[in-house]
Amino acid sequence: MPSLPHDKLDALEKRFASVEAALSAGPSAEDYVRLSKEYAELEPVVRPILAYQKLQAELAEAEDFAAAGDRDMAAMAEAEIAALKPRLERMEQEIRILLLPRDAADDKSVILEVRAGTGGDEAALFAGDLLRMYQRYADLRGWTFGLLEASAGEVGGYKEAVASISGRGAYARLKFESGVHRVQRVPATEGSGRIHTSAATVAVLPEVEDIDIDIRPEDIRIDTMRSSGAGGQHVNTTDSAVRITHIPSGIVVTASQKSQHQNRATAMKVLQARLYEEQRHARDNARSEARREQVGSGDRSERIRTYNFPQGRVTDHRINLTLYKLDKVIAGEALDELIEALITERQAAQLAAMEDVS
Repeated sequence: MPSLPHDKLDALEKRFASVEAALSAGPSAEDYVRLSKEYAELEPVVRPILAYQKLQAELAEAEDFAAAGDRDMAAMAEAEIAALKPRLERMEQEIRILLLPRDAADDKSVILEVRAGTGGDEAALFAGDLLRMYQRYADLRGWTFGLLEASAGEVGGYKEAVASISGRGAYARLKFESGVHRVQRVPATEGSGRIHTSAATVAVLPEVEDIDIDIRPEDIRIDTMRSSGAGGQHVNTTDSAVRITHIPSGIVVTASQKSQHQNRATAMKVLQARLYEEQRHARDNARSEARREQVGSGDRSERIRTYNFPQGRVTDHRINLTLYKLDKVIAGEALDELIEALITERQAAQLAAMEDVS
Protein backbone atom coordinates (compact mmCIF):
# COMPACT_ATOMS: atom_id res chain seq x y z
CA MET A 1 0.00 0.00 0.00
CA PRO A 2 1.61 3.32 -1.07
CA SER A 3 2.11 6.04 1.55
CA LEU A 4 -0.25 8.96 1.77
CA PRO A 5 0.55 11.95 -0.48
CA HIS A 6 1.78 14.28 2.27
CA ASP A 7 2.24 17.23 -0.10
CA LYS A 8 -1.44 17.02 -0.96
CA LEU A 9 -2.40 16.71 2.71
CA ASP A 10 -0.37 19.81 3.55
CA ALA A 11 -1.96 21.76 0.69
CA LEU A 12 -5.45 20.81 1.85
CA GLU A 13 -4.65 21.87 5.42
CA LYS A 14 -3.31 25.24 4.31
CA ARG A 15 -6.30 25.91 2.08
CA PHE A 16 -8.71 24.93 4.86
CA ALA A 17 -6.97 27.27 7.31
CA SER A 18 -7.08 30.05 4.70
CA VAL A 19 -10.82 29.59 4.09
CA GLU A 20 -11.50 29.43 7.83
CA ALA A 21 -9.60 32.69 8.37
CA ALA A 22 -11.41 34.39 5.47
CA LEU A 23 -14.80 33.40 6.91
CA SER A 24 -13.82 34.78 10.32
CA ALA A 25 -12.79 38.10 8.76
CA GLY A 26 -16.38 38.97 7.76
CA PRO A 27 -16.44 38.61 3.96
CA SER A 28 -19.04 40.09 1.63
CA ALA A 29 -22.29 38.17 1.18
CA GLU A 30 -21.18 36.84 -2.20
CA ASP A 31 -17.78 35.72 -0.89
CA TYR A 32 -19.39 34.24 2.21
CA VAL A 33 -21.56 31.90 0.11
CA ARG A 34 -18.57 30.79 -1.97
CA LEU A 35 -16.28 30.32 1.05
CA SER A 36 -18.95 28.49 3.04
CA LYS A 37 -19.40 26.01 0.22
CA GLU A 38 -15.66 25.39 -0.01
CA TYR A 39 -15.43 25.05 3.77
CA ALA A 40 -18.21 22.44 3.74
CA GLU A 41 -16.32 20.48 1.06
CA LEU A 42 -12.93 20.67 2.80
CA GLU A 43 -13.94 20.04 6.41
CA PRO A 44 -14.88 16.31 6.06
CA VAL A 45 -11.48 15.68 4.49
CA VAL A 46 -9.23 17.92 6.61
CA ARG A 47 -10.60 16.99 10.05
CA PRO A 48 -9.55 13.31 9.67
CA ILE A 49 -6.16 14.45 8.35
CA LEU A 50 -5.61 16.56 11.49
CA ALA A 51 -6.68 13.65 13.71
CA TYR A 52 -4.32 11.35 11.82
CA GLN A 53 -1.38 13.73 12.30
CA LYS A 54 -2.14 13.99 16.02
CA LEU A 55 -2.09 10.20 16.26
CA GLN A 56 1.21 10.12 14.35
CA ALA A 57 2.72 12.49 16.93
CA GLU A 58 1.49 10.25 19.75
CA LEU A 59 3.10 7.24 18.07
CA ALA A 60 6.41 9.06 17.63
CA GLU A 61 6.38 10.03 21.32
CA ALA A 62 5.61 6.45 22.35
CA GLU A 63 8.48 5.16 20.19
CA ASP A 64 10.85 7.60 21.89
CA PHE A 65 9.81 6.29 25.31
CA ALA A 66 10.19 2.70 24.10
CA ALA A 67 13.76 3.46 23.05
CA ALA A 68 14.61 4.93 26.47
CA GLY A 69 16.47 2.93 29.12
CA ASP A 70 13.66 2.69 31.68
CA ARG A 71 12.25 -0.86 31.45
CA ASP A 72 8.82 -0.10 32.93
CA MET A 73 8.38 3.01 30.79
CA ALA A 74 9.46 1.07 27.70
CA ALA A 75 6.92 -1.71 28.40
CA MET A 76 4.10 0.83 28.71
CA ALA A 77 5.22 2.53 25.50
CA GLU A 78 5.31 -0.78 23.61
CA ALA A 79 1.72 -1.48 24.66
CA GLU A 80 0.68 1.98 23.46
CA ILE A 81 2.49 1.46 20.14
CA ALA A 82 0.66 -1.84 19.61
CA ALA A 83 -2.67 -0.04 20.08
CA LEU A 84 -1.80 3.02 17.97
CA LYS A 85 -0.50 1.30 14.83
CA PRO A 86 -3.79 -0.44 13.83
CA ARG A 87 -5.66 2.82 14.44
CA LEU A 88 -3.25 4.67 12.17
CA GLU A 89 -3.64 2.04 9.44
CA ARG A 90 -7.43 2.36 9.57
CA MET A 91 -7.20 6.15 9.44
CA GLU A 92 -4.80 6.00 6.48
CA GLN A 93 -7.32 3.89 4.57
CA GLU A 94 -10.14 6.29 5.44
CA ILE A 95 -8.08 9.25 4.21
CA ARG A 96 -7.20 7.45 0.96
CA ILE A 97 -10.92 7.03 0.33
CA LEU A 98 -11.58 10.70 1.13
CA LEU A 99 -8.90 11.70 -1.39
CA LEU A 100 -10.43 9.67 -4.23
CA PRO A 101 -11.69 11.76 -7.19
CA ARG A 102 -15.33 12.74 -6.67
CA ASP A 103 -18.09 12.79 -9.24
CA ALA A 104 -18.79 16.47 -9.87
CA ALA A 105 -22.52 15.75 -9.72
CA ASP A 106 -22.48 13.90 -6.37
CA ASP A 107 -23.80 16.80 -4.31
CA LYS A 108 -26.70 17.48 -6.66
CA SER A 109 -30.39 16.71 -6.23
CA VAL A 110 -31.87 14.24 -8.70
CA ILE A 111 -34.57 13.64 -11.27
CA LEU A 112 -35.85 10.09 -10.76
CA GLU A 113 -37.60 8.27 -13.61
CA VAL A 114 -39.35 4.93 -13.00
CA ARG A 115 -40.96 3.04 -15.89
CA ALA A 116 -42.81 -0.25 -16.06
CA GLY A 117 -41.00 -2.78 -18.25
CA THR A 118 -41.93 -6.30 -19.24
CA GLY A 119 -44.80 -7.82 -17.31
CA GLY A 120 -47.91 -5.77 -18.08
CA ASP A 121 -50.03 -4.78 -15.08
CA GLU A 122 -47.65 -6.47 -12.64
CA ALA A 123 -44.75 -4.38 -14.00
CA ALA A 124 -46.77 -1.20 -13.37
CA LEU A 125 -47.54 -2.31 -9.81
CA PHE A 126 -43.85 -3.02 -9.25
CA ALA A 127 -42.91 0.41 -10.65
CA GLY A 128 -45.26 1.88 -8.04
CA ASP A 129 -43.54 -0.16 -5.32
CA LEU A 130 -40.13 1.17 -6.40
CA LEU A 131 -41.36 4.76 -6.48
CA ARG A 132 -42.71 4.42 -2.93
CA MET A 133 -39.42 2.83 -1.85
CA TYR A 134 -37.47 5.86 -3.05
CA GLN A 135 -40.00 8.25 -1.51
CA ARG A 136 -39.66 6.53 1.85
CA TYR A 137 -35.86 6.46 1.51
CA ALA A 138 -35.84 10.20 0.76
CA ASP A 139 -38.01 10.84 3.83
CA LEU A 140 -35.65 8.82 6.04
CA ARG A 141 -32.66 10.85 4.83
CA GLY A 142 -34.43 14.18 5.25
CA TRP A 143 -34.63 14.89 1.53
CA THR A 144 -37.61 16.42 -0.25
CA PHE A 145 -39.60 14.22 -2.64
CA GLY A 146 -41.90 15.68 -5.29
CA LEU A 147 -43.85 13.89 -8.03
CA LEU A 148 -43.41 15.78 -11.30
CA GLU A 149 -45.25 13.59 -13.81
CA ALA A 150 -47.07 10.26 -13.62
CA SER A 151 -49.02 7.91 -15.86
CA ALA A 152 -51.08 5.46 -13.79
CA GLY A 153 -51.33 1.75 -14.58
CA GLU A 154 -54.63 0.10 -15.39
CA VAL A 155 -54.87 -1.75 -12.05
CA GLY A 156 -52.59 0.48 -9.98
CA GLY A 157 -48.97 1.50 -9.85
CA TYR A 158 -47.44 3.48 -12.69
CA LYS A 159 -46.65 2.97 -16.33
CA GLU A 160 -44.11 5.72 -15.79
CA ALA A 161 -43.41 8.38 -13.20
CA VAL A 162 -40.94 11.22 -12.88
CA ALA A 163 -40.03 12.69 -9.49
CA SER A 164 -37.55 15.12 -8.02
CA ILE A 165 -35.57 14.28 -4.89
CA SER A 166 -33.90 17.35 -3.43
CA GLY A 167 -31.14 17.15 -0.87
CA ARG A 168 -27.37 17.44 -0.62
CA GLY A 169 -25.67 14.26 -1.78
CA ALA A 170 -28.82 12.70 -3.24
CA TYR A 171 -27.11 11.84 -6.54
CA ALA A 172 -24.06 10.37 -4.77
CA ARG A 173 -26.25 7.65 -3.28
CA LEU A 174 -29.12 7.21 -5.72
CA LYS A 175 -26.98 7.02 -8.88
CA PHE A 176 -26.41 3.34 -8.08
CA GLU A 177 -30.13 2.70 -8.61
CA SER A 178 -30.05 3.29 -12.39
CA GLY A 179 -30.79 0.10 -14.29
CA VAL A 180 -33.29 -2.70 -14.68
CA HIS A 181 -34.97 -3.91 -11.48
CA ARG A 182 -36.60 -7.36 -11.68
CA VAL A 183 -39.35 -8.70 -9.44
CA GLN A 184 -40.40 -12.32 -8.86
CA ARG A 185 -43.72 -12.82 -7.07
CA VAL A 186 -47.26 -14.17 -7.37
CA PRO A 187 -49.52 -11.41 -8.77
CA ALA A 188 -52.74 -10.70 -6.88
CA THR A 189 -54.66 -11.68 -10.03
CA GLU A 190 -52.90 -15.05 -10.35
CA GLY A 191 -55.26 -17.79 -9.14
CA SER A 192 -52.89 -20.73 -9.59
CA GLY A 193 -50.16 -19.32 -7.35
CA ARG A 194 -47.62 -19.26 -10.18
CA ILE A 195 -44.67 -16.92 -9.74
CA HIS A 196 -44.33 -14.24 -12.42
CA THR A 197 -41.22 -12.30 -13.37
CA SER A 198 -41.65 -8.62 -14.25
CA ALA A 199 -39.35 -5.65 -14.53
CA ALA A 200 -39.15 -1.89 -14.22
CA THR A 201 -36.41 0.50 -15.25
CA VAL A 202 -35.00 3.24 -13.05
CA ALA A 203 -33.03 6.25 -14.30
CA VAL A 204 -31.40 8.66 -11.87
CA LEU A 205 -30.29 11.97 -13.39
CA PRO A 206 -28.48 14.80 -11.60
CA GLU A 207 -30.68 17.87 -11.41
CA VAL A 208 -29.01 20.83 -13.06
CA GLU A 209 -29.21 24.59 -12.86
CA ASP A 210 -29.63 26.82 -15.89
CA ILE A 211 -25.90 27.56 -15.82
CA ASP A 212 -24.99 23.88 -16.16
CA ILE A 213 -26.38 23.41 -19.63
CA ASP A 214 -27.50 25.85 -22.27
CA ILE A 215 -30.62 25.06 -24.30
CA ARG A 216 -31.08 27.39 -27.26
CA PRO A 217 -34.68 28.49 -27.95
CA GLU A 218 -34.35 27.51 -31.60
CA ASP A 219 -33.42 23.94 -30.61
CA ILE A 220 -36.72 23.17 -28.90
CA ARG A 221 -40.35 22.85 -29.97
CA ILE A 222 -43.05 23.39 -27.34
CA ASP A 223 -46.54 21.95 -27.89
CA THR A 224 -49.58 22.23 -25.64
CA MET A 225 -52.23 19.55 -25.49
CA ARG A 226 -55.24 18.38 -23.53
CA SER A 227 -54.32 16.64 -20.28
CA SER A 228 -55.91 13.30 -19.59
CA GLY A 229 -57.55 12.78 -16.22
CA ALA A 230 -59.24 10.09 -14.17
CA GLY A 231 -62.67 11.75 -14.43
CA GLY A 232 -64.74 13.85 -12.06
CA GLN A 233 -64.45 17.51 -11.22
CA HIS A 234 -60.69 17.71 -11.65
CA VAL A 235 -60.57 16.70 -15.32
CA ASN A 236 -58.60 19.23 -17.36
CA THR A 237 -60.74 20.98 -19.93
CA THR A 238 -57.95 23.29 -21.11
CA ASP A 239 -54.81 22.60 -23.10
CA SER A 240 -52.53 22.74 -20.05
CA ALA A 241 -50.24 19.77 -20.75
CA VAL A 242 -46.86 20.65 -22.24
CA ARG A 243 -44.61 18.59 -24.51
CA ILE A 244 -41.09 19.83 -25.25
CA THR A 245 -39.06 18.29 -28.05
CA HIS A 246 -35.31 18.89 -28.16
CA ILE A 247 -34.72 18.78 -31.89
CA PRO A 248 -30.93 18.04 -32.03
CA SER A 249 -31.14 15.05 -29.65
CA GLY A 250 -34.70 13.91 -30.30
CA ILE A 251 -35.47 13.88 -26.56
CA VAL A 252 -39.17 14.42 -25.81
CA VAL A 253 -40.44 15.46 -22.37
CA THR A 254 -44.03 15.91 -21.23
CA ALA A 255 -45.66 17.36 -18.12
CA SER A 256 -49.40 17.31 -17.51
CA GLN A 257 -50.32 18.78 -14.15
CA LYS A 258 -53.04 21.47 -13.81
CA SER A 259 -50.89 24.55 -14.45
CA GLN A 260 -49.48 25.12 -17.92
CA HIS A 261 -46.87 27.48 -16.50
CA GLN A 262 -45.73 24.87 -13.98
CA ASN A 263 -45.76 22.16 -16.64
CA ARG A 264 -43.44 24.20 -18.84
CA ALA A 265 -41.01 24.74 -15.95
CA THR A 266 -41.16 21.05 -14.98
CA ALA A 267 -40.59 19.83 -18.53
CA MET A 268 -37.60 22.16 -18.97
CA LYS A 269 -36.10 20.91 -15.69
CA VAL A 270 -36.39 17.27 -16.81
CA LEU A 271 -35.04 18.10 -20.28
CA GLN A 272 -32.01 19.82 -18.77
CA ALA A 273 -31.32 16.80 -16.57
CA ARG A 274 -31.55 14.37 -19.49
CA LEU A 275 -29.29 16.46 -21.72
CA TYR A 276 -26.79 16.93 -18.89
CA GLU A 277 -26.66 13.18 -18.25
CA GLU A 278 -26.31 12.47 -21.98
CA GLN A 279 -23.35 14.84 -22.19
CA ARG A 280 -21.79 13.32 -19.05
CA HIS A 281 -22.01 9.83 -20.51
CA ALA A 282 -20.53 10.93 -23.83
CA ARG A 283 -17.66 12.70 -22.07
CA ASP A 284 -16.95 9.85 -19.67
CA ASN A 285 -17.01 7.21 -22.40
CA ALA A 286 -14.59 9.26 -24.46
CA ARG A 287 -12.22 9.50 -21.50
CA SER A 288 -12.20 5.83 -20.59
CA GLU A 289 -13.86 2.64 -21.84
CA ALA A 290 -12.98 1.11 -18.48
CA ARG A 291 -15.76 3.12 -16.86
CA ARG A 292 -18.31 0.64 -18.21
CA GLU A 293 -16.75 -2.07 -16.04
CA GLN A 294 -17.13 -0.12 -12.83
CA VAL A 295 -19.89 -0.88 -10.35
CA GLY A 296 -22.99 1.22 -10.91
CA SER A 297 -22.04 2.51 -14.33
CA GLY A 298 -25.62 3.67 -14.79
CA ASP A 299 -26.19 1.61 -17.94
CA ARG A 300 -29.97 1.33 -17.95
CA SER A 301 -29.90 -1.86 -20.05
CA GLU A 302 -28.21 -3.93 -17.37
CA ARG A 303 -30.25 -5.96 -14.87
CA ILE A 304 -28.96 -4.72 -11.57
CA ARG A 305 -31.24 -6.20 -8.92
CA THR A 306 -33.85 -8.91 -8.30
CA TYR A 307 -36.58 -8.71 -5.67
CA ASN A 308 -37.80 -12.24 -4.88
CA PHE A 309 -40.95 -12.00 -2.75
CA PRO A 310 -41.58 -15.74 -2.08
CA GLN A 311 -38.10 -16.08 -0.55
CA GLY A 312 -38.03 -12.59 0.97
CA ARG A 313 -34.68 -11.78 -0.61
CA VAL A 314 -33.10 -9.01 -2.64
CA THR A 315 -30.03 -9.71 -4.77
CA ASP A 316 -27.82 -7.02 -6.29
CA HIS A 317 -26.17 -8.72 -9.26
CA ARG A 318 -23.35 -6.18 -9.64
CA ILE A 319 -21.73 -7.22 -6.36
CA ASN A 320 -23.43 -10.61 -5.81
CA LEU A 321 -24.95 -9.41 -2.53
CA THR A 322 -28.16 -10.99 -1.23
CA LEU A 323 -30.15 -9.65 1.71
CA TYR A 324 -32.98 -11.65 3.25
CA LYS A 325 -34.89 -8.55 4.30
CA LEU A 326 -36.94 -7.67 1.25
CA ASP A 327 -39.71 -6.07 3.31
CA LYS A 328 -37.27 -3.57 4.85
CA VAL A 329 -35.56 -2.86 1.53
CA ILE A 330 -38.82 -2.21 -0.33
CA ALA A 331 -39.85 0.06 2.58
CA GLY A 332 -36.65 2.08 2.08
CA GLU A 333 -35.36 1.18 5.54
CA ALA A 334 -32.61 -1.25 4.45
CA LEU A 335 -31.86 0.24 1.03
CA ASP A 336 -28.75 1.88 2.48
CA GLU A 337 -27.22 -1.56 3.10
CA LEU A 338 -27.18 -2.18 -0.64
CA ILE A 339 -26.05 1.34 -1.48
CA GLU A 340 -23.23 1.30 1.10
CA ALA A 341 -21.96 -2.02 -0.29
CA LEU A 342 -21.97 -0.59 -3.82
CA ILE A 343 -20.11 2.53 -2.67
CA THR A 344 -17.51 0.38 -0.89
CA GLU A 345 -17.04 -1.78 -3.99
CA ARG A 346 -16.53 1.26 -6.20
CA GLN A 347 -14.04 2.78 -3.74
CA ALA A 348 -12.08 -0.48 -3.64
CA ALA A 349 -11.93 -0.54 -7.43
CA GLN A 350 -10.75 3.08 -7.53
CA LEU A 351 -8.06 2.42 -4.89
CA ALA A 352 -6.85 -0.64 -6.79
CA ALA A 353 -6.66 1.38 -10.00
CA MET A 354 -4.62 4.09 -8.26
CA GLU A 355 -2.21 1.49 -6.86
CA ASP A 356 -1.74 -0.01 -10.34
CA VAL A 357 -0.88 3.43 -11.70
CA SER A 358 1.59 4.14 -8.89
